Amino acid sequence: MVPTMSPPSVPLPGIRARRCARWQAVAIATLGMLAARPGWSAGPSASAPSDGEYPPVQEGPPPQTRTSALSYDSEYPVIGYSATPMNNPIARLQARLLSGEVKLEFKSPRGYLDSVLKNLGIDPSSQMLVYSKSSLQVEWVNAAAPRAIYFNDNTYVAWVQAIGLLEFVTMDGKLGPVFYTMTNQQDSTGGFGREILRCLDCHDKFALKGGGVPMFLVMSNYVDVNGLTLKPVAVREVTDETPLALRWGGWYVSGHQGEQVHLGNIQVHTALELENLDRVRRGNLTSLAALLDTKPYLTDKSDIVALLVFEHQSTVYNLITRINFKVRSRVAREFNAAPAAVALHNRLNPKTAAWMQKLTEPLVQAMLFANATPLTDTVTSTSGFDQWFQAQGPRDKAGRSLRQLDLRTRLFKYPLSYLVYSPAFDGLPDYVRDYVYGRFADILSGRDGPGTFANLSATDRQATMEILAATKPEFARTVVARRRTYTAAPRS
Repeated sequence: MVPTMSPPSVPLPGIRARRCARWQAVAIATLGMLAARPGWSAGPSASAPSDGEYPPVQEGPPPQTRTSALSYDSEYPVIGYSATPMNNPIARLQARLLSGEVKLEFKSPRGYLDSVLKNLGIDPSSQMLVYSKSSLQVEWVNAAAPRAIYFNDNTYVAWVQAIGLLEFVTMDGKLGPVFYTMTNQQDSTGGFGREILRCLDCHDKFALKGGGVPMFLVMSNYVDVNGLTLKPVAVREVTDETPLALRWGGWYVSGHQGEQVHLGNIQVHTALELENLDRVRRGNLTSLAALLDTKPYLTDKSDIVALLVFEHQSTVYNLITRINFKVRSRVAREFNAAPAAVALHNRLNPKTAAWMQKLTEPLVQAMLFANATPLTDTVTSTSGFDQWFQAQGPRDKAGRSLRQLDLRTRLFKYPLSYLVYSPAFDGLPDYVRDYVYGRFADILSGRDGPGTFANLSATDRQATMEILAATKPEFARTVVARRRTYTAAPRS
């Protein structure tokens, strides 16, 4: 997403094991810590509570303050993860709130949510609904009352009905995913509090035991109507490469996908009902109104195109974060330099350069959708997210954009990620960006030869090269420099 994920301030017996049992819930970066406490039941005829029947408004635990116990402080000192975040939309909105430039409006039934989304530039059409047990609000999340997530290119907001807490995760240009919470009650100040350890305990592949980095977590699993896991799906962590047939277990999915199938919208009570998936599948839904009471939410959708874009973002951002943490730290150790001096070292020794290139190649592949699962039928948004998303971002003189969607055989019309424009990508070390741009130039010019990118047509390569060169001056300079080194030999 960050919806900050935090466990209750008073630990429950075994909560560490439960909330990190990722196979027990469908979770995402914006969704927070996992737990397996039972919630109020949603039986065969269950529906969301009517007005006046919601559980009492619950205020979440206070934001976690900075702590020296964070392993990143010693493992990646050059990153300074515990430092006050400055390079993200939440930090900037917080500054505007403190200065009095902005005042958030509290409005029933969603509290500050609508106002926060407006100030962060997040459109309601991005709404995604998830009904697995996740975050600290597990007792109030189920198929009748799913958790709502809204997002744009770098920030994710999560809201649960009648719960006095909003959760946030934002991609900081320097620190990677950063987690926050906001008390969502009328008498609160409407400010953001940062979360650290309580979220990273699960949003780190190794649970802060060393070697990991903060990450977005998008998952899919078979769950019952109460949001509890019935049995694990073969692939649980979702990326661009995950087949659609294994995505969105525990999620609602609106929109059309034709003959393709997925695990969204499945509402069962026992694992026995999953033995014949075709009987319980629900797809190609214009609205979710027939499955739950959507009136408390901003829309009656959980858009399929929004879900696809969200999963692409998490895939790329996780790779960027890993590269940023690992490469900057190794270079700092090699030069024995202070963090401020590391940026000056754009020349790496051959061994480190080879290591950096190997670490970075998966990002190159992900940004060019080299291994992304193809679409086999047309996908259609019914929330308007597709129009909102495509209207943003730079275009070349011909009006072409990397944000243009295809939705017939693949997600995007031009096979290069729009996240090349993101502050997170620009925040990579110069020597990393130089390598990535060089690879883009070689691949899009067809000089990479047969192999991983052989599926890119000559037309795709040329159009993508032209768009990127016209909209990203730094890449255009790389192309010019690269051409000077090309030989006169025919292209392979």
